[in-house]
Amino acid sequence: MGPIEDEYADIETEVSEAEFREAVEQKLAQMDELMDERSAAMLVAQELADSQAETVADIEAGMDEVQFVAKVVSVGEVRSFEREDTEGRVLNVDVADETGSVRLAFWDGRAVAASEELEKGDVLRVGGSPSNGYSGVEVSVSDAEPADVEVDVSPGEGSTVDALRMGQSDVALTGQVLDTGAVRTFDRDDGSEGRVANITLGDETGRIQVTLWDERAPRAEELSPGATVEIVDGYVRERDGDIELHVGDQGRVDEVDASVAYEPEATPIEAVELGENADIAGVVRSADPVRTFERDDGSEGQVRNVRLQDDSGDIRVALWGEKADRDIAPGDELLVADAEIQDGWQDDLEASAGWRSTLAVLEDASVDSEAASTADTGRDTGESTAVGDSGEDAVSDGGATGLDAFADGTSPETAETGTTAADTGGDRVEFTGTVVQTGEPVVLDNSTETMPVETEATLRLGEEVTARGTVVDERLDADEIL
Repeated sequence: MGPIEDEYADIETEVSEAEFREAVEQKLAQMDELMDERSAAMLVAQELADSQAETVADIEAGMDEVQFVAKVVSVGEVRSFEREDTEGRVLNVDVADETGSVRLAFWDGRAVAASEELEKGDVLRVGGSPSNGYSGVEVSVSDAEPADVEVDVSPGEGSTVDALRMGQSDVALTGQVLDTGAVRTFDRDDGSEGRVANITLGDETGRIQVTLWDERAPRAEELSPGATVEIVDGYVRERDGDIELHVGDQGRVDEVDASVAYEPEATPIEAVELGENADIAGVVRSADPVRTFERDDGSEGQVRNVRLQDDSGDIRVALWGEKADRDIAPGDELLVADAEIQDGWQDDLEASAGWRSTLAVLEDASVDSEAASTADTGRDTGESTAVGDSGEDAVSDGGATGLDAFADGTSPETAETGTTAADTGGDRVEFTGTVVQTGEPVVLDNSTETMPVETEATLRLGEEVTARGTVVDERLDADEIL
């Protein structure tokens, strides 16, 4: 055997010997025959070894060329776009194997042929170049042909959240809408504009983020938290190590008349740790007004701080962007999922809820609001959300947080008045606020400060009352409740 045959015999590849020989000849031509046949064969063999992707999970952006086998789980529609001097076409096809899923891009003539020939369930041997796309790694296809290989990826009809597996297609899932997001637009590599939005669904087995593409994206803005929907013809993909349910042009999101129970599995507030992403749930003890600020790029951002309390403790939660506008009031039972735990005011921990977090007002959460009365209620109203690198709204403030915090730790309200109701030293006072904690003491909140109140009256969470009495040891001993 010659050097080309020797090198070919030593590699494991789907490339035929004729294709290997042709690649060696091309390499010799590129090098203007400055290397011998054996060196060229060794170089081609190394390139082939580097490009082999035994599974979808092996595919990484930046590989020159990959070859793999996967099953078609969805076929999109051919889209046209304008190049400088001609019209281009592209077709997106999602494929999967037992390890993951990836999007294929068929261009121009291949796009038309693939749209006519491919069906869900087809198994393909694919060759192409991977790159980073909007929804993760995408492979621009240079070659695709049927493969007589079994790929164990099955549809997921009738799935629950915990039953979803990578690569499933034709998924039907019924769940409760926990959170919704706005439609975002983006530019594709082909020059066309895409649309995407997210909703979060929960059922009795868990929760999952659902990504809605293009024509389905506006459904996110039509749905309200608490609604029950059925996902029809969804498919499962991976993003940042987690699975998501995707809905494209072939799928639907239908609102249905059904009841789905969702019970969050939250981490006790006292158990959260710095740097982790945690799910926390509790009763809203106070809710500050929305604050706006200027980012480094000149755009405007917004944030709202709420204090969440469970039977183990309480924590300040920063709600960023659209979440700051959510209708949340003291007394609401709230789930904040995937919140980033950060350093907060005076070394306290706080939670940051950005665009990837889920914010859900729960109608029947297992949160013990009575037991929460053991938590500390005498917080300093000057606490200020630390704006760090949560991936959300970095603040341009010339050294301050940009959230009206004062250098000495006081809030704007305290700085203006020089006192709070708790500092009146036994004088008779009147305090109007919302009941954010029942038990002993009752705690009222007026969006500026909280007031512990000693009273024998029976009050309900969320009720607005006026307490009159004298302040002793920083508690209002009320003789009147109006």
